[in-house]
Amino acid sequence: MKDAIARYEPLGPEGLRVLDLAAGGGRHARHLLDLEYAVLAVDRDIGGLAYLDGRDGFEALAWDLEDGSPWSFADEHFRAIVVTNYLHRPTLARVLGLVAPGGFLVYETFGTGNERFGKPSNPDFLACPHEIADAARAAGMDVLVDEHREIEDPRPAVVHRCVARRPGV
Repeated sequence: MKDAIARYEPLGPEGLRVLDLAAGGGRHARHLLDLEYAVLAVDRDIGGLAYLDGRDGFEALAWDLEDGSPWSFADEHFRAIVVTNYLHRPTLARVLGLVAPGGFLVYETFGTGNERFGKPSNPDFLACPHEIADAARAAGMDVLVDEHREIEDPRPAVVHRCVARRPGV
């Protein structure tokens, strides 16, 4: 993920925040803050993000992305959206709609085939080849990276990666 961020930096139009969606323990939020991006980190449980409280440009928001309620940040557009190890198909189009013109989607999750290596193995949580890229194209984005492959490090897994940019600015 850090490599993708470095490759396409600066991410999106200045003056907008980066959304770290399903932020977990905040490793990507921390990296983005270190690069001086303003970050909104959203997760169902933000307890793991407390160590970032007080950092300039950081906001943590506890939100269940899957309960069907309107997102409090749905009217904001982001210079980039970073998603790691999270897939909830019913909200994917909403996520893509939050990318500002000139902004980026940087997405990495587990892919089909990962069940050979353990968890996650539920097909609901495994992206199919080209799935995120196809959704990004359908949302009017240009796909820059579309990968679905086995990795060995940090542990054997099948990963699905997509980097896309919304035209404009």
